[in-house]
This record gives sequence, structure tokens and C-alpha cells, in this order.
Amino acid sequence: MLKKILIANRGEIALRIIRTAKEMGIQTVAVYSTADKYSLHVYFADEAVCIGPPDPKKSYLNIPNLISAAEITNADAIHPGYGFLSEDAYFSSICIKHGIKFIGATPNHMMKLGNKIIAKKIMIKAGIPCLPGFNCVIKSSYKEVEKIVDKIGYPIIIKSVSGGGGRGIRSVFDKYNLKQSWQDAIKESLFCFGKKEMYIEKLILDSRHIEIQIMGDRYGKVCHLSERDCSIQRKNQKLLEETPSPFLNSSLRKKIGEHAIKAAKYIHYEGIGTVEFLVDKNKNFYFIEMNPRIQVEHAITEEVTGLDLIKEQISIAYGKKISNKNFYPKMYSIECRINAEEPYKNFIPIPGEITQVHIPGGKGVRVDTHIYSGYKVSHYYDSMIAKLITTEKKREEAINKMSRSLDEFVIEGIATTIPLHKKLITNNNFIKGNYDTNFLDKNIFN
Repeated sequence: MLKKILIANRGEIALRIIRTAKEMGIQTVAVYSTADKYSLHVYFADEAVCIGPPDPKKSYLNIPNLISAAEITNADAIHPGYGFLSEDAYFSSICIKHGIKFIGATPNHMMKLGNKIIAKKIMIKAGIPCLPGFNCVIKSSYKEVEKIVDKIGYPIIIKSVSGGGGRGIRSVFDKYNLKQSWQDAIKESLFCFGKKEMYIEKLILDSRHIEIQIMGDRYGKVCHLSERDCSIQRKNQKLLEETPSPFLNSSLRKKIGEHAIKAAKYIHYEGIGTVEFLVDKNKNFYFIEMNPRIQVEHAITEEVTGLDLIKEQISIAYGKKISNKNFYPKMYSIECRINAEEPYKNFIPIPGEITQVHIPGGKGVRVDTHIYSGYKVSHYYDSMIAKLITTEKKREEAINKMSRSLDEFVIEGIATTIPLHKKLITNNNFIKGNYDTNFLDKNIFN
């Protein structure tokens, strides 16, 4: 087993990894930008190295600085968390080149899954249902784009081939908005990912976003830990997740799980990953993407399985054999992402100093966060500042516990999404499990 892990990330996920590593008897190294000098992950790690100024390109995305930090601290492994370089095949290969264990997917898997068009072609070969669509690149003329859309039929969705986190995506419902949406999606893709390649798919209205947590080892075994329903979103980014999904019946749950395993086995996947699907109102499901990393929402799966997925991730990286047994939860768990945003002003980020914090507690309540009174939320990074998770034997009880916990959760000094979550969690349609990816527009902002 390894002796020291460098965590190439920040915030709550860095702190989350530090905690598990220490419980496993592994030393930890935090890296930080000058903006994160006083972050909790820096304080609680065994060692900490400053890797640059606030701009992510000069710090958390700076591969030479990360490798140097690992070498000067004698770290024998790097855990990338999620976001930043967690799905970067080049970074993974550089770690391997320098004799540093990369705790995550192989460069080969990242290259296959990171390009959405390549991933879709692989899944079609594997027999996984995919959405009707055509790939087209920026060199295509706009007239060619129109022809592609005419073949698919409206509504359609434009996506960046290298996209993630809801970026580089535009939904189009008629020809009058197609050109502007196409141009806007390309601009966002260039800004976020530095790439122009786009593709177009049929847009499924009133759909559910269902993902399956999978684990694979180097010996060819793959299992799944059931699903998470991630349908409640803002700007194509997840806002609330729960497991099990109130939408799936036992037959469909089993079928989607089997397809997720089929997909992972086809590419000989090793490690922790997630296979994501869209499910229409008739319960037909379609592959969206496969994420070769730990997910933000992994906590709810941990709560219903009793597993520590970071521990599993580290152990699998070092040769642990997993069970072929799939898991179907008997508990219910819900996660609310608490973001430093103004939800009623188009979710604009709200950086600033947190003047007061009160964290909710009690049996079945978990809060993953890196904030404290006096903490300064930076505009340089993602706006998520906490994850509130509640778990109970019945869904109704988990909802009631979430409502109570949101009432107890106090963050002063900046605007957050807590008021929105309070409204969302008490909405009758949510309580009945009657929601889809357009839930906020239909029920909260209408």
C-alpha cells in the first residue's frame, strides 16, 4: 500500500480525501493556490505546498507544478478528486511517467470516454442504447448544421465534445434560435475547454437523469452500487440528487444497472466510475456519458451502502479484488448542493466572506464542506461550498430530515441556494417523486 498521497484539488473534496487517507494510515499532501492559503484542506493535511496564484491555469491545472510538489514531498500517489485534472489523460500519463500512482482511470480510458463522440460510438458497438444524433465540427458550415438538425428534428441539444459540468451546452426548440445557440455553445466550449468540436443530439423532453455507480477491478470484475437520480438541475448542472430514484421500478432499475455493467466490461474499466443515462417518460433509456472519476454526489451512495468510495478507489488502484455482487439500496438518501449563488438572479455566483456558519447535525445528517466563519469564497473557483446529505429508512423521512436540516443550516455574509432548496424540498411534486430535468422551471420559477 502507498505511504503518501498528494491531493491535486481543493475545497471539500480535498478535505474528504484527506480524511479517508488518514484513516487508512496514509500521509497526505495538500496543494493550494494563494487564494486558498487558509482553506481547511491545507490545515488538516500532513504537508502543504503552494502551487501558484489563484488562476486555476497557473495552479490547480498546472501539471509541472503539481508533479514538482509530489516529487519534493516524496508523494508516491496523486488523487485528482473531481473537476480540474481528474479526467485529463495527459496528466494521468505524466504521473505514470514520473513513477507516481494516479488514483483514477487509465489514460486510455480517459481518452476514450473524454471525447463524447468516441464514447458514444464505443457504446453503440457495446449494444448500449444511445440518443439519435450526428457529430459535426466547427469547420462545418452553418448550412451543414441546419441539414443535420433537419434530419434529427426539433428539439435538439448542442453539446461540446469535451464538455462537462453543464458547460458548452444549448437546447434548441426551433430554427429561429439555432444559429445563435450554435454560436453561443461554441464560444462557451472554447472558453471552458479550449476546443471547438461540437455534436448534436435529439433532446428528450420531460426526461430523468439517472446515473449508475460502478466499480471495476484489474481482474475483469465489475459491479454496480445502484442508481442516483440527478434530474433536478440548474443550467444543466446538478442541484439535488437522491437514491434510490422514485421514478424507477425494480425491473427498469435492474435493466439499467445491467447495461451500465455491460458498458464498463466492454472497455475493461478499472476503478470507480459512473455511467449516465437519460430516461424518457415511457421509460426508454439512452446513454449520455461515462465519467471515469469520483462524482460530487458519491456521498449518497456511501450512505446507503456503508462503503467509503474514496477508500475503495484507493484500494482498487492498488490491486484490490471486488465482489461481482450488485447493490440495491434499502435506505433512502438525498443530497442538496449548497452553492454560493443567487438562485433568483440566474444563479450568479456570489463570492465574499462568510461571517457566520451553523452546521446542522443529528442522526442521519452529513455535511461535507470546507467553509467556516471568516472563510472567503473566491470567484476563481466553482461556487459549491457544501453538500448536505440526509439518510433514512423511508424517502418521506429523508425528505423531512432534509427540511429540518436546511432550517438549521445558517450561512451568513453571502447569498446561497439554501432558500431555494427549502422551497424545492417541500414542493408537492418533489415529495411525490414527480419531477424531471425541467423541474425548476415548471415548479419553482414559473
